Amino acid sequence: MPRQPLDDTALDTVFRQARTHYGFRPEPVDEATLRQLYDLLKWGPTSMNSQPARYVFVMSEEGKSRLLPALSEANRDKAHEAPVTVIVAVDTRFYEHMPKVFPSSPNARERFAENPETTSDTAWRNGTLQGAYLIIAARMLGLDAGPMSGFDNAMVDEEFFPDGRYKSNFLVNLGTGDPESQRPRGPRLAFEEVAEVV
Repeated sequence: MPRQPLDDTALDTVFRQARTHYGFRPEPVDEATLRQLYDLLKWGPTSMNSQPARYVFVMSEEGKSRLLPALSEANRDKAHEAPVTVIVAVDTRFYEHMPKVFPSSPNARERFAENPETTSDTAWRNGTLQGAYLIIAARMLGLDAGPMSGFDNAMVDEEFFPDGRYKSNFLVNLGTGDPESQRPRGPRLAFEEVAEVV
């Protein structure tokens, strides 16, 4: 049976009316919601089901005090105010889980272990995809999101991933957005400017 498109309310929630938030209200986000978030985003597809993204949900004052010094000055207040800031990272040795997540290819672990360039490409491409799934899943659960670059990756990695296995990719603030913090929405390019049908 063919799947039916989602209704306009769902499409508005996830894309058309969703906005990047730069400020957040003080309503907390609990760990149960974060677990629900992961249980939704984990179903997004990745190459060979590799699932290379890793997440640190920074919520406590102690956690924020470790994170904030690595952020650009423009991003510190955003992250401090947000109930949660997620460090979306990649596992550079994700392939160690391949026997579990992709058992149909018994030599997948070795193929990645022996090919560092393919491993790196796979980790960053698919880890970034998973970070996008996180934003979509958050919106579907009623949270607002504010993805950010603008931080010192090396500082974050030294503080949160000192063994060097995980590497930070980008950050996402989560919570209930403050509408007053929004900027005018930027225009989007038209189909004809970015796509062709061949």
